[in-house]
Amino acid sequence: MKAVHITEHGGVETLQYGDLPEPEVGPNDVKVRVHASALNRLDVYTRAGVRGTRRRNFDSPHILGGDSAGEIVEIGSAIRGREVGERVVVNPRMTCNQCRFCSSGEDEFCQSSGMLGSSRSGSYAEFVSVPSTSAVAIPDSLSFEEAASLPTVYLPSWTILVRKGALKPWETALVLSASAGVGTAGIQVAKHVVGATVITTTSTDEKADRAREIGADHVINYTTEDIADRVKEITGGRGVDVVLDHVGADFWPAATRSLAVGGRYGICGVTTGYRAELQMGAMFTRYQTVFGVFMGRKEDMRQIVEFAGRGLIRGIVHQTFPLEDAAKAHEVMESRNFFGKLVLTM
Repeated sequence: MKAVHITEHGGVETLQYGDLPEPEVGPNDVKVRVHASALNRLDVYTRAGVRGTRRRNFDSPHILGGDSAGEIVEIGSAIRGREVGERVVVNPRMTCNQCRFCSSGEDEFCQSSGMLGSSRSGSYAEFVSVPSTSAVAIPDSLSFEEAASLPTVYLPSWTILVRKGALKPWETALVLSASAGVGTAGIQVAKHVVGATVITTTSTDEKADRAREIGADHVINYTTEDIADRVKEITGGRGVDVVLDHVGADFWPAATRSLAVGGRYGICGVTTGYRAELQMGAMFTRYQTVFGVFMGRKEDMRQIVEFAGRGLIRGIVHQTFPLEDAAKAHEVMESRNFFGKLVLTM
C-alpha cells in the first residue's frame, strides 16, 4: 500500500512517500480503506519528536495520522455486527476496552490508551487497522473528508462544553482562536448544539467573518483589542460562563480575567506554552473551576457523528491534498495561515 512515514524525527523532509506492507487485522480489529486523513498538531509534534512524542528507536517505518475515514474492507474473526463496505470514521484514541474505566463507559480515563499515528502507526496510508470499537459508522450525508476532520477537534470541544462544562443555552462561552480546528468545532457546538451565546477570538477580519458564518455572535480581534475588556463590554461586566482554551499560556491571563462567577475553564491544548500563573484567590472567592480534557469518550464520538449527520455541526475543511503531498500539508499547518482543517485524500 502507499503510505507516508518517517524513519527519523525532523522537519518536513523526513516525510517519505512509498510502499509499505498492509497492516494485519487482529481478531478484534477491522481494516479500513482510508479515503481521507485529517492533519492535527500531534502529527507535526510526532514528526518532530517534541512534546512527549520522541521515539527511542525506529525499528520499522512509522506512519503518521490519526483522524481518518473510509470503508471497512476486512473484519477480525471475533467481531460481529460489522459489514464489509461500511462507511466509518476512526476515533484515533485507542483504549484497552477491558479496564474498569472502559467497562463503565468512562474510557477517557483508560490508563492504557494511545493515539493512532503517535503511539502506533496511523492513517497516512491507503489502509489502517484499528479496534472495531474505534470505527464509528457514518451516514451517507457525511463525506469522508468532512468525517475525517471531526474526531480530534470535536471530542475535546464536546467534552468541555457539553459534558464537563455543562454549558447552558442562556450562558455565554468564550472559544479561543476561532480559526483553529478546535476553535471551529467549539463555536459550532456552543451555538448549534447548546444554543449559547458565543464569543471568539482571532487575528484578522477575514477569519472574523468566517467565525461569524459558522455561529460566533461576537468576534474579538486580539491583535487590536484587549480580550478581557471586550468580554466585559459584551457581557455587561459579568464575564463568560465557560472558556474553551486549546492554545495555552499566551491567552491564559486575559481568558481567566474574563471568567464569570461560577465560571468553568476547560483546557485541551497548550500550543503557545505549558505554564501559566493561577490566581487561586479569584478561584475560591468566585466559585470558579479549571479542568483539563484530552479527548473524550466513545459515546461522545457517536453523538458527534449523529449531530454532524443531521447537519447541525460540520467539519470545516480548509484545503485537501493528495497523500503524496503530505509535506506540503505540514508546511501549511506550520504556517497557521488557514481556517479549519487540512485533509489528505487517497
